[in-house]
Amino acid sequence: MSSNAALWERRMAAVARGVSSATQRFVDRALNAEIWDVEGKRYIDFAGGIGVQNTGHRHPHVLAAMAAQLERVVHSCVQVMPYEPYVALAERLNALAPIAGPAKTLLLSTGAEAVENAVKIARYATGRPGVIAFSGGFHGRSMMAMALTGKVAPYKAGFGPFPADVWHARFPHPYHGVTVADTLADIAHLFKCDVEPRRIAAFLIEPVQGEGGFTVAPPELMRALRALADEHGILIIADEVQSGFARTGRFFAMEHYDVHADLITTAKSIGGGLPLAGVVGRAEVMDAPPPGGLGGTYAGNPVACAAALAVIDVIHEERVLERAQAIGERFRERIGELAADPRNGIGEIRGLGAMVAFELVRPGTHEPDPERTRALTARAAELGLLLLSCGVYANTIRVLVPITVEDLVFEEGLALLARALEETA
Repeated sequence: MSSNAALWERRMAAVARGVSSATQRFVDRALNAEIWDVEGKRYIDFAGGIGVQNTGHRHPHVLAAMAAQLERVVHSCVQVMPYEPYVALAERLNALAPIAGPAKTLLLSTGAEAVENAVKIARYATGRPGVIAFSGGFHGRSMMAMALTGKVAPYKAGFGPFPADVWHARFPHPYHGVTVADTLADIAHLFKCDVEPRRIAAFLIEPVQGEGGFTVAPPELMRALRALADEHGILIIADEVQSGFARTGRFFAMEHYDVHADLITTAKSIGGGLPLAGVVGRAEVMDAPPPGGLGGTYAGNPVACAAALAVIDVIHEERVLERAQAIGERFRERIGELAADPRNGIGEIRGLGAMVAFELVRPGTHEPDPERTRALTARAAELGLLLLSCGVYANTIRVLVPITVEDLVFEEGLALLARALEETA
């Protein structure tokens, strides 16, 4: 069996430099919230494949659904010869999504593809080209998704020019001095100085920002966006690629709000580890593009659809929504205890459900400490804990542990996190 060092040498020689890896350790096998590398070292997984494994690595019910579908058909292309798992999954998503009125679904392969298609649908439905997105938002690495993403480095630098008719407003983050009033003032400024409202097809917003640092959109912002959208004939696209499928303690994070989006993108944990994504939206909006205007060769692969149906079953049968709330509460409690020691440099603790994070700051200030953040994730990996950083200032530690994690494993991970904090203080 190859060593981590030998595989890393091969990787550096064979893989494009632009593909980054958080560690130089190579996975051999995984189960629920535990991962073993090729040298046999065990890790507790607080990363979850960047939010893909909400129901855990290799959940037996999901594996069984995959295996059963593999015995029937792996691929036919739904645009050539459709299959029931695609229809069944669309039916389930239509019933689950917090969409006002009848809903319809388009299945795809990746989160970026879902965002691109949501914009396509919004443009066709409104006859308008413009999209207003938000600072700190991450929407993917394809060209339109990069244009919509509200962070230059490393996602946009050197890759332009980008598609036109995209504008950004600041995302509210009071801890760093940006209020909802500031956000709304930015939109008003755009309407006054850059683009008339009748040119805007959609607002695109993450209810809880992913790469942006798990910053939660305040309810008053969502209400204000809904009012602006209704006033000017604009649609709201909620990007739930990372916040969906039980992560926040609801099936979709938009269920935490008292207003509805018109379109919702989903991906990551929908497929239980297989590539799958979707756009769910108001039926009349989803039906705007003509036949042939939407689709993709691999979009809604039957094995991935079977896995997704099993994931939905697991979420319901194993009370994963309740589990997400419990995990989030325990994480906040433990990090709050650690924050009481100023040497740990823990700033704001935030999130919804099990989509929780904390900032590392220089003690006694709100000043971000990205160097310490890098040191913390590196030390955690050495100790056997996989952690991810994120945030506009690269100083946020986010937790995307499988929601199905066993209590003892979760507590072990929290203990390793506390030790890594102490050893990097």
